[in-house]
Amino acid sequence: MLDSLDAAAVRRWCASGLAALKRHQGEIDQLNVYPVPDGDTGTNLVLTLTSAQQALSMDLDTLPDSGPTAHGHALRLMAQGALLGARGNSGVILSQILRGFADAVAVMPVVRGRGLTVALRSATTAAYAAVGQPVEGTLLTVVAAAAAAAEGADSDDLPAVARLAARSAAEALSRTPEQLPALARAGVVDAGGKGLCVLLDALVEVLTGETASGLAPAPRTARPAAAVARETGSDEYAYEVQFLLDAPADAVAVLRRTLATLGDSLVVVGDGREPDATWNVHVHVNDVGAAIEAGVAAGRPYRISVTRFADQPEPPPVPVEAGRAAVVVATGEGIAELFASEGATVVPGNPSIGELLEAVRGTGAARVVVLPNNPNTGAVASAAAREAHRHGIKVSVVPTRSPVQALAALAVRDGTRRFEDDVIAMAEAAGACRYAEVCHASRDALTVAGPCHPGDVLALVEGEVHLIGADLIDTCAAVVDQMLGGGGEMVTLLAGVDAPPGLTDAVRAHVERRWPFVEVHAYPGGQPFYPLLVGVE
Repeated sequence: MLDSLDAAAVRRWCASGLAALKRHQGEIDQLNVYPVPDGDTGTNLVLTLTSAQQALSMDLDTLPDSGPTAHGHALRLMAQGALLGARGNSGVILSQILRGFADAVAVMPVVRGRGLTVALRSATTAAYAAVGQPVEGTLLTVVAAAAAAAEGADSDDLPAVARLAARSAAEALSRTPEQLPALARAGVVDAGGKGLCVLLDALVEVLTGETASGLAPAPRTARPAAAVARETGSDEYAYEVQFLLDAPADAVAVLRRTLATLGDSLVVVGDGREPDATWNVHVHVNDVGAAIEAGVAAGRPYRISVTRFADQPEPPPVPVEAGRAAVVVATGEGIAELFASEGATVVPGNPSIGELLEAVRGTGAARVVVLPNNPNTGAVASAAAREAHRHGIKVSVVPTRSPVQALAALAVRDGTRRFEDDVIAMAEAAGACRYAEVCHASRDALTVAGPCHPGDVLALVEGEVHLIGADLIDTCAAVVDQMLGGGGEMVTLLAGVDAPPGLTDAVRAHVERRWPFVEVHAYPGGQPFYPLLVGVE
């Protein structure tokens, strides 16, 4: 039984947590909101913590002459490794949880119960700060519950506080379906939250030597799900304002509150340095001056960028700007070849922050656009962009959620435009491309289109199940009809690695019969899991 958290305990926690995540990897991967076969939260958390473990193993005994304690140094190595290896939204948030944890205890001579309480609160703050649109019923809710329980204990008994935090996190996880209707419909708890519970149980085991008694219970599907308000960016605001800011944390807290009253899509992320950290500030507003003045009041803003969303007259052509590149995330040999033919640097699917950063730097360009092509890679791309700025590279992320959107974005690229204008044009083209995915259900589930069973054909439009069928070709044709019913001039079809011969030919023939004025392009994509990806522009 340990009464304090030392460097050796930190290393055992990392190793034990990684081993526990590997044991539960498949189980967490199965906690999909949708019954599709590509759930990867468990895998992403394992890869993220593997990177943390590697960072620790490469630097076991080195300690700076001044600064953090031995346990603080170990935690910072763990957090930095997790950041560079983070994959997926949950991996990125976990890296911020570890960073907040490390920042809180770095200079504590001894970490006991109250020290752990401070660390969990700091971890919660860092996690929420890393998410531009926080939603309850997720990993954020689980870490917040652990911190609140530790604060309620008000004790220096480290094992007791750790046990209480882990138990409260598990209870919060069991309630996540009541906060997110999508989880309730699928009959699952939040996958990232489950991973955090695994890590907290591993911490209890390290501190007490006892095996943790059970992870989070099954979701309480008998109770109705509560509706939640989701924060999203809107068309109400005309300008995007971004700047770097050197300021203390208390001033940034005031800045956040001020900017929240001025607009939306607010993101403020710091590098964790004390006392004056560097922050990346992003917000959509109508009053640009007020946003910048708020930054001046908080500290020293620089690299200020203001973008007007409204259409403007095209500027006169200018010479192609040297040092510009595109980095695209692609899964599937055929898709990768399509992007390479457009002059993009291709990164294999599900990359880490470090891998994306390496690809961005490898282009040798001063301005790079990144297309993540998957909602779960968006946070990784944004984190890599922030790291790239430290190296003097301007990176803009176009939030593509499917390869067909990236193809539409790359098709309008124009090197004679200003880089910022070109990014806006690419984002508009991607946003105007609706996308669908067709796959086979991996398990029984209740979707918004009705119940499905293993082997059923599912058609997801913009990430939501719209059709459930028995025949692959019929379902593919039906989802294209549904999408074209809302308008469209061009259809792009990408055949997956498991697509039956003639699938795209059959869908093309169907479109030519039903929609004779619609242009169809079909390519071998080679993507796993999804026999067909569809884009409609």
